[in-house]
Amino acid sequence: MLDDNRLFPADAATRAIARELFGSIRHLPIVSPHGHTEPRWYAENAAFPDPAQLLIVPDHYVNRMLVSQGIELSALGVPRRDGGPVETDGRTIWRLFAKHYYLFRGTPSRLWLDTAFEDLFGLTEPLGEKTADAYYDRIAQRLATPEFRPRALFERFNIEVIATTDSATDDLGWHKQIAASGWGGRVVPTYRPDTIVDPDKPGFLGELDKLGEMTGCDTGSWAGYLDAHWERRAYFKQMGATATDHGHPSAQTADLSEADAAALFDIVRGGKADAAQRELFRAQMLTEMARMSVEDGLVMQIHPGSWRDHAPGMFAAHGPNTGFDIPRRTDYVAALKPLLDRYGMDKRLSIILFTLDESTYARELAPLAGVYPALKLGPPWWFFDSPEGMMRFRELATETAGFYNTVGFNDDTRAFPSIPARHDVARRIDCAYLARLVAEHRLRLDEAHEVAIDLAYGLAKKAYRL
Repeated sequence: MLDDNRLFPADAATRAIARELFGSIRHLPIVSPHGHTEPRWYAENAAFPDPAQLLIVPDHYVNRMLVSQGIELSALGVPRRDGGPVETDGRTIWRLFAKHYYLFRGTPSRLWLDTAFEDLFGLTEPLGEKTADAYYDRIAQRLATPEFRPRALFERFNIEVIATTDSATDDLGWHKQIAASGWGGRVVPTYRPDTIVDPDKPGFLGELDKLGEMTGCDTGSWAGYLDAHWERRAYFKQMGATATDHGHPSAQTADLSEADAAALFDIVRGGKADAAQRELFRAQMLTEMARMSVEDGLVMQIHPGSWRDHAPGMFAAHGPNTGFDIPRRTDYVAALKPLLDRYGMDKRLSIILFTLDESTYARELAPLAGVYPALKLGPPWWFFDSPEGMMRFRELATETAGFYNTVGFNDDTRAFPSIPARHDVARRIDCAYLARLVAEHRLRLDEAHEVAIDLAYGLAKKAYRL
């Protein structure tokens, strides 16, 4: 199924350059600094469940495409919040998926899945109704062997380090178990405080109570609330974290006085904040998180602009990641200015910006990262981690930000078997772009080799302080 020239330029001369560049980086270790795999997998090292539970049920890239064609999430085995009936037979789910696999033609999901099917499971016939059972049986057979346990796959994938994304109130028990096991794989947490900085999150006030109980800090006061953040950040660092992660609805920041921030917190803590005050609180907390990052060195990731759970009925029925998150327009230049006025020139701070609004690459993000020392650009992700999205990013951002104000690639995945496939796609696209620069005599071949290594490996390690 897989041609080794996939994603390379059609022009023979340029393709030859891309192949040479890719040959020098294709086997570099994987650095995965931003993702959503479960630390429990590496802690328990238990066999993965059946093929459907591994590759279909948890993958919202797969599910949303099938839902768009009228297939119910319950038929795909996605659990209901009320415990209502859903399909539980893995083979039945797999057959439904295989019958509709043609829907993924031209999508990055098709690339990732085909790569995993062939490279990981040795399947070389196209997936469809006629081959569904053969696929299921082969994958299930492999998953039952020790070579397909999480730690063995971690090593097979040549992962040097992987970061998970963890709530600020997570006790990191699985990470403790990994550390105590003596296994040599490096799995680090990431501090994600959304549930304790976003008043619109369900259970926000209860999370603040839990935060106070965990830290012994008075989260009923502004000073105690900030102290609790310091405590948790320090604990995450102790457990190996090098970064924080902030998924706000917007990129808005603020720089309130101490008195005004404390007064705003009192309103929010009392559950009386209106929409504008809740947005202002989130904005102030991004600046507070930047201040803390200046002090403790944690790299700050900001990824705004998702209208989460656009279909509230789906969210109510099935929970997070099933309510159809949708990209929306995002302002960065004005929104980030309060934070940048305070910390943008501080070389101790490293902020990695992501976007779901591609129109901002050339107009806002590249010019910002191309001048402020504190800013770097995260790679195209989520809806745009496709070959076309990656190429658009390079074309629109490089002219102003260059390569070295970007941070390489991260896979941002919950689907563990797709990690090497996603990095393979990114490395091929970067080599295709670099090959074009060489062919156009805009870059020397030796420089292109250096940049290819940095994009595949070096920049992620440096940017995330790994």
